Amino acid sequence: MELTDWAVLSLTLTFIIVYGVWKNNAHKNIRDYIRGGNKASWFTVGLSVMATQASAITFLSTPGQAFNDGMGFVQFYFGLPFAMVIICLFFLPVYHKLKVYTAYEFLEKRFDLKTRTLTAILFLIQRGLAAGITIYAPAIILSVVLGWNLKLLVVVIGFLVVFYTLVGGTQAVNITQKQQMFIIFSGMIAAFIFIVKVLPETLSFPNALRLAGLNDKMNVLDFSVDPNNRYTFWSGITGGLFLALSYFGTDQSQVQRYLSGKSLAESQRGLIMNGFLKIPMQFFILLIGVLVFVFFQFEKPPLHFNPYAVEKIKSTPGGNKFEALEIANDIIYQEKQKQLQKEDFFSNTGSQAKYLQLEKQAQRNRTEAKKIIEANQPQVESNDKDYVFIYFILNYLPQGLIGLLLAVILSAAMSSAASEINALSATTVVDLYKRFNGTGDEKHYVWTGKVFTLFWGIIAIAFALVGNLFENLIQLVNIIGSLFYGTILGIFLIAIFIKTIRANPVFYAAILSEIIVLIVHSQEWVSFLWLNVIGAVLTVLTAVMIQLIFKK
Repeated sequence: MELTDWAVLSLTLTFIIVYGVWKNNAHKNIRDYIRGGNKASWFTVGLSVMATQASAITFLSTPGQAFNDGMGFVQFYFGLPFAMVIICLFFLPVYHKLKVYTAYEFLEKRFDLKTRTLTAILFLIQRGLAAGITIYAPAIILSVVLGWNLKLLVVVIGFLVVFYTLVGGTQAVNITQKQQMFIIFSGMIAAFIFIVKVLPETLSFPNALRLAGLNDKMNVLDFSVDPNNRYTFWSGITGGLFLALSYFGTDQSQVQRYLSGKSLAESQRGLIMNGFLKIPMQFFILLIGVLVFVFFQFEKPPLHFNPYAVEKIKSTPGGNKFEALEIANDIIYQEKQKQLQKEDFFSNTGSQAKYLQLEKQAQRNRTEAKKIIEANQPQVESNDKDYVFIYFILNYLPQGLIGLLLAVILSAAMSSAASEINALSATTVVDLYKRFNGTGDEKHYVWTGKVFTLFWGIIAIAFALVGNLFENLIQLVNIIGSLFYGTILGIFLIAIFIKTIRANPVFYAAILSEIIVLIVHSQEWVSFLWLNVIGAVLTVLTAVMIQLIFKK
């Protein structure tokens, strides 16, 4: 990184933090601190909801996901627009009518205290883990690629987030997220333009997409009914729908964003805005990953994109095998160029077949390289999906743009982590502390909210400090959510739609459902997206059965 990049990065992050604190540093009561005084417009709500979901993991992992597996991941979001409509019609009116601070307050009014407490605790567990990953993900990748100290980076990112979240509360989170989304959109558009510009002059954009299509990277729709296929049309509109319903409808990190709206209508417009923009945004980010793949068809790619792993493996007994694969891939790259440079490549099926054969061999070599790393350096991350985009940024982008893209990654990390810590604090104060110790005044609860913001920030940082990479980071966050979201959603579906079921059946059904979901996941019987469906359906059906037994 050059001085220009450092300047862009530092000024961007400093502006976000100072602006957020300056605009929101005084809170008269808990309503101001948790619901931002209900000042947010629909546009602020929509961007805040989007920024909460679009963490650094989105911008680090999604391009790498597309680089390896193509555009199919976009199917994960197919259920989201339908979820937004359902939440606007059924969930939001209930929350606004009851004037709740958290989604879980509603459950006590509908059921009882133990059901509210159970659901709040399930949320705190899964979101507490996710907050740590949100901080850890960009920290470990930036530390590996830039050579920065991992623990120091985790602490710096974590405490920057805690500082402006603690001082500014929900309104600071909402306002800073608008600036962060502007930076994120600007950076990704700039990256897209640059990638297209640096592709060979002889390769038109349509032909770049054709080349990606030859490599099965442009297969957006998969109508397979195999439950073990992670991303299909059917899992997207079912499992993705249930996950989106639970995340946006019952997860306090999202509920708190739209409860800060000026009115019910403003909150609804903000959610609908997110529903319309989320799929195009994810499609665009995946397309960037596909174009990075096309770029590396003409620019020699490394055998493995994690430079730390490459450095470590070469000092082990497996180093010779790894270097032999590097030499083999260099030869494959040269042979591929002979085919790609032919003027009639896109009409010459023979050249295309030879090229694809060479590319498949290159992918087999990459897979073999990962196995060598796993065998000789098991403590080093062998999966390099999350390193593809950051490798491209640091090695090929011009000065200034590198700093901007790093600002995008860190802004996204701060944005999501701030929302999560803010929501964890609100849930702890409202659903646990205030509910069981309701003797304080408004200023006391504002102070308590700040204390719990610091507490959960420290917990997230501590988890990030001992965390480990797991396959693809964007998948890890969704897997953790899927372990709990189905059960939580089932509770809310009963609360809103099945008025005859009482508290005890729901409480015991939720516990049983959560145990079964954890067993199903541990045995890897189905893809994680289906856990959302299983958890929700099991909770509802079990509660109905228990209610019938109680009646008899």
